[in-house]
Amino acid sequence: MKEIKAFIQPHMLSRVTRTLQKVEGLTGMSVTDVRGFGRGRAKGIPHRIDEDLLDYSLHMKLEILCKDEKVEEIVSLIEKTAHTGLRGDGKIYVSPVEMAVRISTGDRGEEAV
Repeated sequence: MKEIKAFIQPHMLSRVTRTLQKVEGLTGMSVTDVRGFGRGRAKGIPHRIDEDLLDYSLHMKLEILCKDEKVEEIVSLIEKTAHTGLRGDGKIYVSPVEMAVRISTGDRGEEAV
């Protein structure tokens, strides 16, 4: 199993979601509003926390757990659908998942996803 974390522009969320809903075997995803900055913004930011958070940009974080064989399809779809060609389109990360447990049934491993 793998976990895919994708950080995308907020205005691309609906488009990416509609595309991912067409993936056979995708069991779902979580979406979170996140704030942060990338390499371009890191230069010139003071070494203290700015209370008004104006230096941070809003992105959407997608979290998807899937079978190994679905990773390339899902990553490619996110990459193509979220792409605008402008700086700040986002990033995608893929990590291994050691275990998953479905609380309601006790299913473990890929059966829990």
